[in-house]
Amino acid sequence: MRAEASTVAPVHRPETGEIVLRAQGLHRSFGLTRALRGIDLEVAAGEILAVMGPSGSGKSTLLHVLAGVIRPDQGQVELDGRRIDDLGEAARARLRLTEFGFVFQFGQLLPDLSARDNVTIPLLLAGVRRGNALVRADETLAELGLADHARKLPAQLSGGQAQRVAVARALVTEPRVLFADEPTGSLDSLAAEKVLLSLTERARQRRTTVVIITHDPRTAAYADREVVVRDGRLSGATV
Repeated sequence: MRAEASTVAPVHRPETGEIVLRAQGLHRSFGLTRALRGIDLEVAAGEILAVMGPSGSGKSTLLHVLAGVIRPDQGQVELDGRRIDDLGEAARARLRLTEFGFVFQFGQLLPDLSARDNVTIPLLLAGVRRGNALVRADETLAELGLADHARKLPAQLSGGQAQRVAVARALVTEPRVLFADEPTGSLDSLAAEKVLLSLTERARQRRTTVVIITHDPRTAAYADREVVVRDGRLSGATV
């Protein structure tokens, strides 16, 4: 089947600021299911963008393509003006380790490691010496109000505390872009608020660009801007 032209989706641009992440004409299918149908999107440095949409709309596929987890069938993705979708798997894996941070719905902390050791993992994988990695992990945990919990295992933490550890792990490498996929979907409203405040405040302090995938308007309210994905297309934007 012939791909639809990318012009079916408008280009959603931030009003001001240097463009860090740019997607053009993204199409992606899984068998007969067309998850993305011509998406153009630009995200500015330091911007917090919420990508909203119902289940099955294509918003998580969009995140995975933007983050280099999967390649688009058509179109391209640029980070700081450099195309990344055509990189090999090893290069994209390195990019995800050094330039991107990730927060998932259930945190995905390693259960047998302390909060401190969980936060050091991306640093160690990037080649940072263990002593330096531990210092940076302690500093980041302290910034998020978790200094007293650094040596606890994930099972000893509340859901909100564990998710803030996941935020610390995502921020510790000082990524250019942090991707958060339903980061508060498993939390009650009070814990969700603490996680979102921690994430957005630290991101703004560090001028980290954030892309949040969510179906929850309360989560999207913490963003600077919203776009809506419906049936694999961007259908609107709110500034």
